[in-house]
Amino acid sequence: MNDAVRLQLEDFSLDVEVGAMRARSKRIGGIAAFLGCARDFSGEHEVCEIAFDAYHNMALAELSSLRDEAIAQFGLIDACIVHRLGIVHAGENIVLIVTGAEHRSPAFDACRWLIDELKARAPIWKKEITPQGESWVTPHP
Repeated sequence: MNDAVRLQLEDFSLDVEVGAMRARSKRIGGIAAFLGCARDFSGEHEVCEIAFDAYHNMALAELSSLRDEAIAQFGLIDACIVHRLGIVHAGENIVLIVTGAEHRSPAFDACRWLIDELKARAPIWKKEITPQGESWVTPHP
């Protein structure tokens, strides 16, 4: 995949995305990744699946802005953000952030910063679907 920031219905491959990051520059000495997966529980109740929705254009713009900010703030060589929309079943991938830098420390720091900021700033919403019904989830760290 060529797009560094994506919202998509289909699953993604950690191996493919890390390989793409590695291929971007021979200066990359450290690659960090965060992979968010759907759990089969939330609090004390079972979760069968999660429905993700977004204000698509605004979410893409915010993710692009986050990527640009992270590259500048942490001195990254590159960064990639992929977030799924639609129905995600328990155990499946939700979000992937991959950062590449000359050294490991900025790659790690940027990766954590990006997921925290994504959860706080991106207009992406999730609804948990449980055997008892559906409920929208309020943002949390």
